[in-house]
Amino acid sequence: MYNQLRTNPSQTVMTFDQMLERVRHEGAYPNRERAAEAVHNVLAALGRQLAGEERVDLAQCLPTEAALTLIAQISETERLTGWGFVKDLAARTGATPATTRWDTGAVLAVVTRLAGPDLLARILRQLPGGYALLFGQAELRRPQPAA
Repeated sequence: MYNQLRTNPSQTVMTFDQMLERVRHEGAYPNRERAAEAVHNVLAALGRQLAGEERVDLAQCLPTEAALTLIAQISETERLTGWGFVKDLAARTGATPATTRWDTGAVLAVVTRLAGPDLLARILRQLPGGYALLFGQAELRRPQPAA
């Protein structure tokens, strides 16, 4: 199955430049280039974790340049926990886990606003534990089956 961007003319989407400015502000980055690097790294990593309708719907909420970064990735079959996501991204980029966690929070804070609460809830249901905190949300414990 190919993931394709579906246009939704009724949806207002910010431009990529506006997204970079918001990420730059969230992450207190010194320039737009550093914000763009964080956006591309984090969205590429997220694209490897998301699949199905949530991936396509999220791409629709993002500026085109960001959406292309997200959907250009092949979804991995192994789902990483939130902490595993940060560690994997740190290893791929050569950054420290602390810096990677900061970048992830800055980018996903903006993505959270663009996605809205309903889509974000669907995304979090698809992903393993630990992602809610990365998106700036409370991490609610999932009920465990009785032994």
